[in-house]
Amino acid sequence: MTRYATMFDRLAREQAGAFVPFCVLGDPTVESSIEIIQTLAEAGADALELGIAFSDPVADGPTIQAADLRALGAGVRPADAWHIVTTIRKAWPALPIGLLVYANLVEARGRDDFYQKAAAAGVDSVLIADVPTVEAEPFLAAAAQHGIDPVLIATPNASAEALAAIATMSRGYTYVVSRVGVTGEAIEAGGGHERLLEQLTELGAPPPLLGFGISSPEHVRAALSAGAHGAICGSAIVRLIESNLKDPAARTRALSDFVRAMKAATHPRAEQGR
Repeated sequence: MTRYATMFDRLAREQAGAFVPFCVLGDPTVESSIEIIQTLAEAGADALELGIAFSDPVADGPTIQAADLRALGAGVRPADAWHIVTTIRKAWPALPIGLLVYANLVEARGRDDFYQKAAAAGVDSVLIADVPTVEAEPFLAAAAQHGIDPVLIATPNASAEALAAIATMSRGYTYVVSRVGVTGEAIEAGGGHERLLEQLTELGAPPPLLGFGISSPEHVRAALSAGAHGAICGSAIVRLIESNLKDPAARTRALSDFVRAMKAATHPRAEQGR
């Protein structure tokens, strides 16, 4: 079984959902980034979604854009990102690790080189945010060659044809966005994603995880109630990093408390018993 399959099997037995935090590799520095990711894992993350710093992250809102710029300003480059992932993989051999990147990063030295390095570092999946379904085939082939799960994005305005393609092409999990637009922290819980999630299930897509705007335990519970198998949280995590750039101890406490609260919300039956 893959790490994702093992994770979803465990969560099904626990009758729980997945909580997957996102952060930018190298934000604010390589050393701090390793400490931050270790904190996320120790606090209960079921998997990790990690970004490689990029100058034009068009799918991301201002919070994550600022994190990219902090990392780039600190001199962080893709080689540093691979070092961070390798370090985390050694410490957490069973934890699923996904990358959320942009096509320029994949193409810079060639698709084969990128996926080979991802596999060597211990990456499980790669989502390329700016590659549409109709252009995905070369990336899917490169991913398959190196044993990497390609993850595609399902949007609320996707056609039936596009959703069918996503269900067929995606591996590991399906990234379902809560809205059309860019990442951010503020959405209302219960955003009406039920039909989209139902369609993906009917099409046999990999387990859907809901992202874009997940920033509170209420959002996590709403995602699970709508039919998602879990939730991905990025901007709220990155905001905590940004708010504690000069105080590593406070940053660790804030991230740990936040992740524990978000993870607790994936156990609805346990929360009901409180």
